[in-house]
Amino acid sequence: MTDAPVLTERRGNVLLISLNRPDAMNAVNLDLANALAAILDDFDADDDLRVGVLTGNGRGFSAGMDLKAFVSGGMPNLEGRGFAGITEQSCRKPLIAAVEGFALAGGLEIALSCDLLVASEGAKLGIPEVTVGLFAGAGAVFRLPNHLPQAIAMELALTGDPITAERGAQLGIVNRLAPKGEAVNVAMELAERIAKNAPLGVIASKQIIKDSVGLTDAEGWKLQQPLIDSVFKSHDATEGATAFAEKRPPQWTGR
Repeated sequence: MTDAPVLTERRGNVLLISLNRPDAMNAVNLDLANALAAILDDFDADDDLRVGVLTGNGRGFSAGMDLKAFVSGGMPNLEGRGFAGITEQSCRKPLIAAVEGFALAGGLEIALSCDLLVASEGAKLGIPEVTVGLFAGAGAVFRLPNHLPQAIAMELALTGDPITAERGAQLGIVNRLAPKGEAVNVAMELAERIAKNAPLGVIASKQIIKDSVGLTDAEGWKLQQPLIDSVFKSHDATEGATAFAEKRPPQWTGR
């Protein structure tokens, strides 16, 4: 296996992205952050790719920040992109986290930067930063309350104790619970389902859901109007209606 910090594999219209520091539990250093950011940019720019699946090689998804690298060289944050090159700016297209084993600390924050989360049975999800003198500063402390009851988010943040994927599925933070060892396969099934849909409509839907948190209805209407103007007048909108009338599969172009 190559020693590149992040690997990619094209599977039709889906890009499988794998964090590749298994000996370090996919802990994030600056090389991994730079590699992931570049891959996400290329993913967005490739019209043939519609959905991404992000996973980790080895025993788990990611244990978060490489603390040895942190002590010697600071945090692996990128200007405008944040921790690991993803937490402040991810990508326009849908991205699914496929978690085996564990997503802890910054590893969970990477997963929360994705749009959907698939986790295998028994996987641990948590933010233990307070146990090593830090706090979950890459988004978890304000994103978790959007996914979980506030009391549960508070307990995770203050104790540092993880929850299981099963508990996460009950609480709604995990979209799909997979058998152990099958997180990528289940995530790929979900990605392929999304990839069948019109790319512009999917991207617009993602953007509105992400950007409308906390908005009033009036603000929501204002937010989505430019997207209605562009998506509803697109070639794919005409193609979708025509294909429906002709009872055939649509041929999406993303335009």
